[in-house]
Amino acid sequence: MDDIVRAALKKWPQVPACHGWLGLDARGDWYMRDDRVQAAGPFPQVKGSRLLHQKLVEFIGRNYEADADGAWFFQNGPQRVYVELEAAPLVLGVQRIAEDYRVQTHTGADVTQVRSAWLDEHGRLFLDTDLGFGLLRSLDMDAAADAVNEGRWAPAERPFAELPARFGYVLSPQRAGLPGAGA
Repeated sequence: MDDIVRAALKKWPQVPACHGWLGLDARGDWYMRDDRVQAAGPFPQVKGSRLLHQKLVEFIGRNYEADADGAWFFQNGPQRVYVELEAAPLVLGVQRIAEDYRVQTHTGADVTQVRSAWLDEHGRLFLDTDLGFGLLRSLDMDAAADAVNEGRWAPAERPFAELPARFGYVLSPQRAGLPGAGA
């Protein structure tokens, strides 16, 4: 977490949480969802405006984490901005480097351990890692297929609907009615 964010939390500890205004899609892109977009429908059916400002995207990534209920949020100064997730709290990229594989989150953090791999009914590959649970980007499926074929990851099958509860995350903190929802 950025020092400026820690300082704001100390100065204003009681700022209400914000829900519904930020979404993370299956490609690892952030979306701003204003009142009009939220009224038009839930995320990801209605995504909103994709955030393109690189410094803002990096700031969100550095200050992105989960609460005790498994709801992921961006700590924006003193305010928690809870995130609507399309599929998983992390979106993972994988690259083959020599005889090994590098797995990295959409926030730029390097994964050091893949604990398990999972396939859902749509053929999407998810990894349980030391940094959390994530969906593999479709762009990187060739490298991931190589890792599976080499026996590095042995995906088990599980319906998508079971993944959030099994891996302790919340797709929509707003719809889940967590504290501060609707604020």
